[in-house]
Amino acid sequence: MLNVHEEWQEDIATAYEALDPSYRAFLETGRFIPARERIFNAFKTLPKSKLRYILFGQDPYPREESATGHAFIDGAVDTIFSPTGLSKAVNRATSLRNFIKMALVADGRLDPNDLSQGAIASIDTSDLIETIDQLRCNFERNGVLLLNTALIFEDKRASNRHAKAWQPFMRALLARIDSNVELILFGNIAKTIQKIPEAQKFPHRCMEHPYNHTFILNETAHQLFGPMQLLKKI
Repeated sequence: MLNVHEEWQEDIATAYEALDPSYRAFLETGRFIPARERIFNAFKTLPKSKLRYILFGQDPYPREESATGHAFIDGAVDTIFSPTGLSKAVNRATSLRNFIKMALVADGRLDPNDLSQGAIASIDTSDLIETIDQLRCNFERNGVLLLNTALIFEDKRASNRHAKAWQPFMRALLARIDSNVELILFGNIAKTIQKIPEAQKFPHRCMEHPYNHTFILNETAHQLFGPMQLLKKI
């Protein structure tokens, strides 16, 4: 379960030990999403030496096929675009759909006054990424760690409880990260990270969760993610 990039191994082992013993036992034997071996996937693919941002989402997608261990990277999605605009799989994933639209607006490719499928279908996507895994790679190319505030999902009623249970892990983790990293906080559950003493040393930006339609036109999101060119094919 703690199979992560070698640069993170000591940090994740220390942070994991900070969890309440009864919660560790639940993680090792209980039923939840994602699969146990995917919980720490975000720490497998981005080396610590490349870290520039930590993006805190809420908790994993509530579907086994979607929860990858990377915030916002929906494993049920393959292609992003289709001849009619966004693919059906992207349109079903509300947060991802709104994030893609935000990125298109930030890049000047999509008119903020027309966010329709037809408008997206008219965009020349020949220089844009095609798959969800390419989006993950572009996040990580910019040094963004795609982390959820709670690394597992049990049911919606338990989301706040799990976010609280993961706080000792997050405290121990943040204590071992340099203060030149920026925190990106999506939604109310992620904003609880601000209250952690170890988070005080980091600059941070708070935004509504991309599940909200207003995220698409959020200027803070445009200013932060626009220069990253997350949809650009490399």
